[in-house]
Amino acid sequence: MTKHVHGGNIYTYKNCLDFSANCNPLGTPESVKQAVRDSLEYMKDYPQVGYAPLKKAIAEYEGVASESVICGNGAAELVFSLCQAVKPKKALIPVPTFAEYEQALTSCGCEVEHVLLREEEGFSLQDSFINWLHRDLDMVFLCNPNNPTGISIDREFLFRVLRVCREMDILLVVDECFLDFMEEPGRYTLKAQLSRYHNLFLLKAFTKRYAMAGIRLGYGITENTELLDAMTQVTQPWNISVMAQAAGIAALKETAYVEEGRQMVFREAKYLKEELQRLGMEVFPSEANYIFFHGPENLFEICVEQGVLIRDCSNYSGLRKGYYRVAVRTHEENQELIRAMRDGTTKAAVAHAEVLKQEEQA
Repeated sequence: MTKHVHGGNIYTYKNCLDFSANCNPLGTPESVKQAVRDSLEYMKDYPQVGYAPLKKAIAEYEGVASESVICGNGAAELVFSLCQAVKPKKALIPVPTFAEYEQALTSCGCEVEHVLLREEEGFSLQDSFINWLHRDLDMVFLCNPNNPTGISIDREFLFRVLRVCREMDILLVVDECFLDFMEEPGRYTLKAQLSRYHNLFLLKAFTKRYAMAGIRLGYGITENTELLDAMTQVTQPWNISVMAQAAGIAALKETAYVEEGRQMVFREAKYLKEELQRLGMEVFPSEANYIFFHGPENLFEICVEQGVLIRDCSNYSGLRKGYYRVAVRTHEENQELIRAMRDGTTKAAVAHAEVLKQEEQA
């Protein structure tokens, strides 16, 4: 049985500064916390079926029709309900990428084909990906920017993939959960193509944009009404709690907060990349709110010992031991990460040298 391990495991590694989960470095907006507190009055009541006010707020935020929106208990639930609704026989995903795509596909008995993103090509999606598309495919999953690498997909190339998928009757699912932290999100989103391409489904989440991982709220957008109806049929009733609905509506009003978080990510990502390189890490050109790099194989353990939790990416398909991902946090927190790595690796090097010395003397 495959074991799926994610970031944010603060319950196992207590009292650690968490760089393994990629959320807005500003933390959850106070208005969202207040909305959750206010909603507790309705804890005794069932959530509103169809969550019309939340869908309306999302639709206004995204500039789409409410009928094009579906919500889930996090974006991950939507991945599973998509697969349950479509029942694909064959699907294609590049690797490494978010593990839930394959988990959801295999749970439906789907055969999954992989396209390996190669380190020597910067883990970027190559033009040759088009050649992997064929008429036997039912679904293709793409993550833009990709998780865990943070590498984006060229917009014109995405258009090409979308067109070929439509010609071959393939559903293209594009995960845009980390798009908000890119320099120009509007340049990369495929939202404007939804009316022309009914084979397109976009995934979004409140988790990263508003630091709401514990609330569990995500949404999808498509103009394929048959697909939305099928997803609704396989989704459990009351899947969006009273608290999540209130939190989502409040969060969507926080436009200044989102921009402030984006600007902080720009500044701090530059700092982290430079400092990690000074420590001898091989840093890849991530464009998201996290940094992907290669370092010592025992770096995860070194950091935990120093009170810092990073994401060991060795369990991602297509990666091996020594690949890591760290979230971009506040400057003070990022300084603590660098200190922990510097002190920890120095301490480990000294200890290793002592072991070698003792072995020579034996």
